[in-house]
Amino acid sequence: MEKIDFKKLFKELFSPPSKTPVVVDVPKMSFLMIDGKGDPNTSADYRAAIETLYALSYTLKFMLKQAGVVDYTVGPLEGLWWTDETGAISSEDKESYQWTAMMMQPKQVTQAWLDKAIAAAKKKRDLPALTKLRFESYDEGRSVQIMYIGPYAAEAPTIARLHEFAKEKGYSLRGKHHEIYLGDPRRTAPEKLRTVIRQPVK
Repeated sequence: MEKIDFKKLFKELFSPPSKTPVVVDVPKMSFLMIDGKGDPNTSADYRAAIETLYALSYTLKFMLKQAGVVDYTVGPLEGLWWTDETGAISSEDKESYQWTAMMMQPKQVTQAWLDKAIAAAKKKRDLPALTKLRFESYDEGRSVQIMYIGPYAAEAPTIARLHEFAKEKGYSLRGKHHEIYLGDPRRTAPEKLRTVIRQPVK
């Protein structure tokens, strides 16, 4: 069975240049999602959401591989970010952040497979965020994006540059700020962390 790596399959979505933003058309994809609010650096809810997403994503992967359905590399953690005040994450007050933590799933994942994975995960450990989990498709469409390399706290100038690029191309911003985390902050130096920063446009 061939192993699918989504970062290679959708290279244009996961490997944008770091010097110049680009325009991409993002297809509809399925995600496990958990919503919350608060500073991701200190929020127990955010940590619980990430733990739950990883636990279920890996449980699904092993179930589908064992059943001979598909073998794949679990996708990276992703996040949608916004505030009620501006609709974007321009506020310095991270406690005002609202977020959706999410992980992409292959098309072979169905609600029936997810129900089996949830039952299996429950037997192994307590996952506090399980009651907030939802399985939905997300159709992002036309977007601009760039690869940001560096600590999360220093993203603001790159985000501003991405927004300016969109306006120069004749687009207006829509939807939610989107980040895809390609590095593990527990193992990677902050200055080497790689994050895809994406903004839907119209």
